[in-house]
Amino acid sequence: MNQNLHQAGVKLLNALSRNADLIMQVYLSGTLHEGDASPGAVDNLKKLGILWRPEAGGPLRLKKAVRTLLEGSLQDERNRQIDTNIGSTLASLKTLAQHYKEALAHHRYAEAQAHMNDLSEHVYALTESLGNSVRALFSRINNEFGYVASIDAKIRENELAQSQVSELLSQLEMFRFDELSEVAGSIRELRHLLVVALQQSFARCTQELSIAQSRLLELLGRFREFRGKTRLLKGFLLHMEQQPDFAPANYANHSQVPALFNLAKPLLQPAAVDVNRVDHEQDLLLLVGRIKALHRADKPIDEQRAAQSIEVENQGQVELDDKAIHQAVEAYFCEVIDTGQRLTALQYLTKQGLDFDPEVWIYQVIGGYQGLAEEDRKFFALEPEVEDHPIFTGNNIVRDIELGLR
Repeated sequence: MNQNLHQAGVKLLNALSRNADLIMQVYLSGTLHEGDASPGAVDNLKKLGILWRPEAGGPLRLKKAVRTLLEGSLQDERNRQIDTNIGSTLASLKTLAQHYKEALAHHRYAEAQAHMNDLSEHVYALTESLGNSVRALFSRINNEFGYVASIDAKIRENELAQSQVSELLSQLEMFRFDELSEVAGSIRELRHLLVVALQQSFARCTQELSIAQSRLLELLGRFREFRGKTRLLKGFLLHMEQQPDFAPANYANHSQVPALFNLAKPLLQPAAVDVNRVDHEQDLLLLVGRIKALHRADKPIDEQRAAQSIEVENQGQVELDDKAIHQAVEAYFCEVIDTGQRLTALQYLTKQGLDFDPEVWIYQVIGGYQGLAEEDRKFFALEPEVEDHPIFTGNNIVRDIELGLR
């Protein structure tokens, strides 16, 4: 242990504790007027690098590292910046991994442990940075950008957040887990840090960012609707100020009613048949019975009693090569594992030019997923693309399924 570094850290933390009230005042106000604090405390904080003076003769301010620490710990909404410098961090991780492997190969175990500690700190700092970036986004989304007052300001903040999400997603594309796996090799500790920990953080961050994007678009549409209604109201108020004697006409007395007022709600609400309602079973049976009776009444009695000849033709046999479709399903699962990307069954069917029936193919993919062992199935996520039946409520139609890694 470096004793000098330990003592310097204890001294810094003690200074932060003794001057906590002063530091929070500077954090909230932005600057410090030296007349409001004792000169000794101010000089001590300047020597420790907590306060600094950007310009000669200007007020003292907090150092960026201290402000970043307070923003992250307090979850301050004013922290609207997202750290997207992932490329240099990944390069540092690869360099530290090479240092660790080299020290381990030359049996320098103490040096190898030091490199492993640094590598662990960098990996967990990267995962924490990604989590903090997503947290900052959702904090701003959940309060609907409440730190700004006007609708135009909220729209600008929304557009800023969308650009930050896009930048973070482009930075996440720099993750190359195949390269990280090669760097880690067969060393268990490296694979746990560079592959398992980073991949879990990558998947979680990507999923949350997709949710954030959809909510940002929803908020943007709502803000623009509010702005349009506000402009309409302001225009009406301006019109009333310019023409205070204005009174709306009685449109009911006009022969030509404007389309805006010539609206009527439908007498019957839209309805659909629900065959799963048990209490409607008798009514449905009664309706079906009446339809059959009416159908029989339309035909002459002689025609109903006449014997009808039925031609029975040989039905074409549906032949399905089980081995081929099983191999195609296995190749589909391997494609998802190799790329790490989510892929629908019909997209893979079209991409590979397979000649299987789409419905049979979807059934076979579902059967292949259900046929996996429990420990293998938990690595995959199977999500159906479902839409409601246009006539029978309560029934769903599976149009496609999407397969991805958890």
